[in-house]
Amino acid sequence: MLFKENDVILFQGDSITDVGRDRFDAYSLGNGYPLMVAGKLGLLYPEKKLTFYNRGIGGDRAADLVRRWDRDCLALMPTWVSIYVGINESWCRYDSGDETTAEAFEAQYRNLLDRTREALDAKLILVEPFVLPVRGLNRDWREDLDPKIAVVRKLAREYGALLVPLDGLFAAASVKADPAYWAEDGVHPTPAGHALITEAWLKAAGVN
Repeated sequence: MLFKENDVILFQGDSITDVGRDRFDAYSLGNGYPLMVAGKLGLLYPEKKLTFYNRGIGGDRAADLVRRWDRDCLALMPTWVSIYVGINESWCRYDSGDETTAEAFEAQYRNLLDRTREALDAKLILVEPFVLPVRGLNRDWREDLDPKIAVVRKLAREYGALLVPLDGLFAAASVKADPAYWAEDGVHPTPAGHALITEAWLKAAGVN
């Protein structure tokens, strides 16, 4: 069991983490996997008095997390830091021509991990981005996203972080049901998609 009494679990990322959280409520978890994870852990371990924060912001890229990391991560003193970022880097390239290279993405991600290591004694859990081939989505996204997924996996190994391998899990799930069942636009998970993320996150964190 990796979780300890009074642990503080922070979820960081973009809209897939945000999912409608209330910006005026510091403890709002939104309506996606952070809420589901918190609910499951709260049910299993009420005696541990766990605290959960969600600081995902829709549209954010790793560069945005770098700018707000002091306020939205380090100041909260989390003992667990979950980072889920990377899909907007591809989105912006194909939507507006604003490209983030894999090298730039890696440098920004390292910035987050290094600052976290220097300031906190926190466990790291890295969630790799995914994309599914649904109608209307530019399938060339894989060309841009795959190197970024490789970066997340590389950094998880290098920093001894736990890895949530979503890309393969969503691809496997899409054999059971149409990709749009899991993410209607290929990017933003449905409730079933968020449940898949929740299960994978808990498994990575050692919760059966």
